[in-house]
Amino acid sequence: MPTYRIAPSILSADFARLGEEVRNVVRDGADMIHFDVMDNHYVPNLTIGPLVCEAIRPHVQVPIDVHLMVKPVDRIIPDFAKAGANIITFHPEGSEHIDRSLQLIRDHGCKAGLVFNPATSLDYLDYVMDKIDIILIMSVNPGFGGQSFIPEALKKIAEARRRIDESGRDIMLEVDGGIKIENIAAAAKAGADTFVAGSAIFGKPDYKAVIDDMRVQLANV
Repeated sequence: MPTYRIAPSILSADFARLGEEVRNVVRDGADMIHFDVMDNHYVPNLTIGPLVCEAIRPHVQVPIDVHLMVKPVDRIIPDFAKAGANIITFHPEGSEHIDRSLQLIRDHGCKAGLVFNPATSLDYLDYVMDKIDIILIMSVNPGFGGQSFIPEALKKIAEARRRIDESGRDIMLEVDGGIKIENIAAAAKAGADTFVAGSAIFGKPDYKAVIDDMRVQLANV
């Protein structure tokens, strides 16, 4: 059975109580903290930067999974590594030299990965699988939380799983966008092992109940 990881996205957390929020969600069963970075350039929204990552780092021991929705990415990668990120992913459209950006992340001691929008081809993987620790499939278009899951993403998850299995490498397969209790099992059946959930967790009063219900669904895959 795969090792499943639940990664609540703090984009949906209460930013007035962010330290408390990340402590609580980890206490209630989260495996990672997902950290969405938007620049109002690559995506039409502006969120948080390295200072916020640095601020929450002392509050949790679990990995901080930084998703860069920015362009260009190279300038900001070292800042997030210094701020305490463990995983840094970016969109291939955000880098002029994808191989170099992946190596830059690894050179700073973090796991590296690529993020694929609903209409972005997985072909970018063909030449960089040796530098990838994680693949993130977007099941919504990036830029805003609270969107509905795009069912076509299941086909892309399955294709990414095939590529990972054929490579023989230990690569995480993450899905982000509209993940909730009702569809997490479908994403797992398609091949995902790491699940980003924002409003589905932070939008409910009992984080533990939601995470426990997600694990029940995953146990039945």
